[in-house]
This record gives sequence, structure tokens and C-alpha cells, in this order.
Amino acid sequence: MKKFALALVCVMLFAGVSFGSEVVKAYTTMEEPLAQALFEAFEKETGIKVEWVRLSGGEAIARLEAERANPQASIWVGGVGTQHIEAKLRGLSTPYRSRVAGSIPARYRDPENFWTGLYVGPIAFCMNTDRAKELGLEMPKKWADLVKPEYAKKVRVAHPSTSGTAYNMITTVIRVFNGDEDKAFEYFKELSKSIEQFTRSGSAPGKSCALGEIPVAIGYLHDQVKLQREGAKIEIAIPEDGTGFETASMSILKDGPDPLNAKKLYDWVLGQKAMDIIARWYVIPLSKLATPTNTGFSLDKMNLVNQDDQWDASNKERLLERWNKEISTAPAK
Repeated sequence: MKKFALALVCVMLFAGVSFGSEVVKAYTTMEEPLAQALFEAFEKETGIKVEWVRLSGGEAIARLEAERANPQASIWVGGVGTQHIEAKLRGLSTPYRSRVAGSIPARYRDPENFWTGLYVGPIAFCMNTDRAKELGLEMPKKWADLVKPEYAKKVRVAHPSTSGTAYNMITTVIRVFNGDEDKAFEYFKELSKSIEQFTRSGSAPGKSCALGEIPVAIGYLHDQVKLQREGAKIEIAIPEDGTGFETASMSILKDGPDPLNAKKLYDWVLGQKAMDIIARWYVIPLSKLATPTNTGFSLDKMNLVNQDDQWDASNKERLLERWNKEISTAPAK
């Protein structure tokens, strides 16, 4: 009887361990509705529960650094590619060669398998048509338009210290000025006269623009198209003088608590079911398995800058230091 009781306890303990292991803790920089749809589909298919926290890209890096000695998450899904490169350079992520990664073009994958790209999102401008009509504003079509006097305190954008979107704006404008950082920062000084508020999150300005809180916002195209399709009275334009883009990516985090389930989630996100969910958010998916959603915009018709994510990641600390010294020290709370 004692042997049976002992065996029963062991079985229960083993079952408890197995049950407890069917969890994966994740950080995500995707919008909350997309993250929820994605992770709920994974849980439904696999039985593995995703305990996730949504963070801006800058917040994710800061939290990973703070948790370096005791990591609290095992995977980071979404977020600008330069920040995943930054995580690699800081030793915050770990390589993983996914069996599904071949569906992503090689140029959008880390050669050492530290991160994999999921989708591309170009930088765009949006304008609330009702507010524009009230104020007599025309749709800005170029970066140069945003520094005109009529846009003074009428533009909202995220702060590059907390948002990968905004840091992408810095590197984009540097390339619009053919790599001349001094000219780019002279431009940013003029642009700051047009900025009414720097937000923490890259998607927040577009939402404010959709609500009519601000006439003009800078952000990623897919966030703006989604708002427009949901009924927001906004007009969208891709900067004619050049635009950059995010390569939203995914990384396995170093020494995370759920490494096996993190790899299962990583593989699943690269599969067709997950990619089709992601594509419905109006992004430009990188996987050949995905079914793209028609947004009315095409990369082929955009004036894309010659982007170099590795350079952007390697120079981030220096460029942010210059931004905080010359332009703005903190985002809005």
C-alpha cells in the first residue's frame, strides 16, 4: 500500500511538472489585438499557454537588460529588427536554427540564427482629414513638408529612446540626407518645432491622429492602414523623398525559463497559420507561406532608402545620445 501511495505521489508530481511546463513566457512588441490573436491560436493548437507582456521596443530592451541575471521571458516576438540586433550584441538573446526559417528570405534572417524577420513595415505619414480641413492643412508628402510653419505643434511622433519606430525615423532621415548626420540633425531641430508631443510607443501617434487629437502623425504604414480600414478619417502618404522600414523580428531569449516551448512557439509563428494571422494586420509578410493582404500600397512604388540594420544597431547608442542632447530628452508620460 505504501509503495502504491508513493508511486501515486510520484505520478502526481510528474503530472504537475508536465502541466506546469506547458507554458511559455513571452514579450511582444506587436499591437495587443494582434498578439492576442496570435498567441490564442498557438495555445488552441498546441495546448501551450502563452503568458505575454506587451512592451515598446525600447522598453523590451531595457527590461531584458534589467533581467539579465534572472530572465523572466523566453521569447521576444515582434519589434524593430535593429533592436533584435541590439539584443544579440548585448548578449540578451541566443541562436536558434528553426526548421521553418527557410520560408523567410536570407537577407531578413541573422546569419548566425539569433533572429528571424517576420514582416516589413514602411514609415508613413497620416493626417486626420477633418482636422486638416478645419486648419487648412494639406497632406504632407515629403519630410521637407513637415518643417513648414503651418505644421508647428501639429505633428506627433514617438521618442527614439523608447520606440524602435522613432529610431527608424532617425536613420531614415540620415539616409534621405545621403548619410550627412549634421544635416539630418539640423532637420530634426526644425522638425521639433512641428512636434506637439513625443510619445513612448510608435503606434500611439497614429491612434491620436485617428481620434483627431492631433492633425498629423508619423508611424508605420500597417498601423495607419488598420486604423483607416476600421473607419478612421485619415489620409496616408509614403514620404516621396525617401522612407525606411522596420523588419519586425523574433528572438529566443538567453537563459529564459521555458526554452523548449519558446522554440515551439518560434517555429509555429513562422508557419502558414501564424503568418496568415499576421498578414491580416496589413503588414508586408516576409514568409513565402503567407497570404498577403491588399493594403493599396506596394514596396515597388516606394522610394526606399538604402537601409542597413546592422549599422543602425551598432550606432544606436551614439545617435540617441546626440538626439537627447540636441533635440529632446524624454517622451511624454
